[in-house]
Amino acid sequence: MRSLFLKEINAFLGSLIGYLVLALFLVAIGLIVWVFPESSVLDYGFADLESLFTYTPYVFTFLVPALSMRAIADERKMGTWELLRTSPLSLVQIILAKYFALLCLVLVALLPTLLYFFSITQLGDPVGNLDQAGFFGSWIGLIMIGAVFSAVGLFASSLTSQQVVAFVLGVFLCFILYFGLSALSDMQLGGVSYWAEEFSLSYHYINLSRGVIESTDIFFMLGMIWLFLGGSVLGLKNK
Repeated sequence: MRSLFLKEINAFLGSLIGYLVLALFLVAIGLIVWVFPESSVLDYGFADLESLFTYTPYVFTFLVPALSMRAIADERKMGTWELLRTSPLSLVQIILAKYFALLCLVLVALLPTLLYFFSITQLGDPVGNLDQAGFFGSWIGLIMIGAVFSAVGLFASSLTSQQVVAFVLGVFLCFILYFGLSALSDMQLGGVSYWAEEFSLSYHYINLSRGVIESTDIFFMLGMIWLFLGGSVLGLKNK
């Protein structure tokens, strides 16, 4: 399992596309946080990184499916999936190795954003004037969003042998889980709105961003991860 995990990491970091995807993510977030007038921290005038945590899920909706689309789809298209299944690893171990590799790549993409925390604390008046609990609660929320999206992207990749189809399906599912259910909950449809809000990723992410780590929010996201990883295993087992 460890060798497959390292193989997935090396396959991504050994290609120009991998670095290009990470670079585009960091450039997009940097422009949103520091340059674009409507979201720039410098124009906002307060020591706050709300724009980072507001817009990163939008970027994640496209970034994570782009990272995960080749995980299984490419293996099946190239004919190496059958070879992988004949290895001593079980199907669950294969899925977990690929999932943890994706999760590590998401963390690699997020780590540079910690520099924003240092920058804002230094720019604050007085120095250090920043809601640290809110920042790290939101940052943990971003990790959990990336973890759920990774499971969703892996599930989408397990359904097809075409990377483009896996990417489009992954984007669609991520969009529905984060934005679609949230929009449905705003329609005031009684019980439907209540359950749409409860199953919306954005609802639990906003709770974490307040700086209070509630076990219900963490367990919900862990449950979503388990659901989509289990769906990947069941789908591939049936095939």
